Amino acid sequence: MHPPTPSEGSPRPADVLVVGGGIIGLVTAWRAAQRGLAVTVVDPEPGGGAAQVAAGMLAAVTELHHGEQALLGLNLASARRYPDFAAELTEASGRGLGYRTCGTLAVALDSDDRAHLRELHALQSRSGLESEWLSGRECRRLEPMLAPGVRGGLRVDGDHQIDPRRLTAALLTACERAGVLFRRAWAERLDVAGDRARGVVLADGAALHAGQTVLAAGSLSGRLAGVPEAVLPPVRPVKGQVIRLTVPKPYAPFLSRTVRAVVRGSHVYLVPREDGELVVGATSEELGWDTTVTAGGVYELLRDAHELVPGITELPLTETRAGLRPGSPDNAPMLGPTRLPGLQLATGHYRNGVLLTPVTGDVMAQALTTGELPEEARPFTPRRFAGPAAPFPALPTQSFTEQPA
Repeated sequence: MHPPTPSEGSPRPADVLVVGGGIIGLVTAWRAAQRGLAVTVVDPEPGGGAAQVAAGMLAAVTELHHGEQALLGLNLASARRYPDFAAELTEASGRGLGYRTCGTLAVALDSDDRAHLRELHALQSRSGLESEWLSGRECRRLEPMLAPGVRGGLRVDGDHQIDPRRLTAALLTACERAGVLFRRAWAERLDVAGDRARGVVLADGAALHAGQTVLAAGSLSGRLAGVPEAVLPPVRPVKGQVIRLTVPKPYAPFLSRTVRAVVRGSHVYLVPREDGELVVGATSEELGWDTTVTAGGVYELLRDAHELVPGITELPLTETRAGLRPGSPDNAPMLGPTRLPGLQLATGHYRNGVLLTPVTGDVMAQALTTGELPEEARPFTPRRFAGPAAPFPALPTQSFTEQPA
């Protein structure tokens, strides 16, 4: 049994129950509490989740993909909020976030990669985004550790970075200071009565009730029992392996900004932290709930990173880890009310969870207090995936207590 903490306190009626204490659940809880709502977060280990593995690139421009212009608008809205959000959260928590406005350099290693980057640059220009095409020599002038074979690149000064682990720790502290309560337990099932969600039942049988329940459990959001099929979020796990190295202080700075590339069709990025940590990622694997770190995954990351920055093989390897991104059918989040009264979603952020943290908090706070989504979030309503009308509740799905190892 986990010992009580000051944030767990004695039970009290909750306005909002947030299922999932990862980065999205925490920012939702914090912003809702700031609006005067009584909030409880249900999670056995709040502060965990995919953010513990993520590299923290705030890459609205270099992450642009064809067909994702609507998502681009939301990404840009969140990126614009990051400076004020980071300052506010730092003050509220007393913790640093590792927020760096260092920019990003996307480079090409061969003619095919160069053609791909040229297409991306054209798409960015058509979308009104700022990026600058550089020759290979200009790229190496910016980052001398780059391989001699770099053929060109895109300089994007507006794509920044943050340390997701420090961000999560700060959100946890800010939540506690704002009066958010924590129940460190698994949610067994959604409690539905009278065609309305009214809370959850925990693994120990205890029932927690609230006026609004927010399902913000990342890749696990589609596994909570008791959620009617018509509103069950279509979220799947997408495995990502990441490695961390350390740049010895005498040799710092190894890189001055985030560097990314496509090597043999695989995306690779190197994110340098101020403290000398260098994050290299990430694989993208559709392997269900598997979170095994594999020799092949580590090898591929090191091989591709070495082609990009040859000196990387001299650095100490300090961590290997795998996590699960919450993928959705259109790679975009599901935010706000579902067709089941009392149930809202904040999940499916896929590769943009850290970037979308500020805007998600604001969107969910408005949805919880008014029942409506702000204009920029309306394309991301969960109802875009809703099936035909069906009576509530449906039969339970897989129990939320059946977690992957």
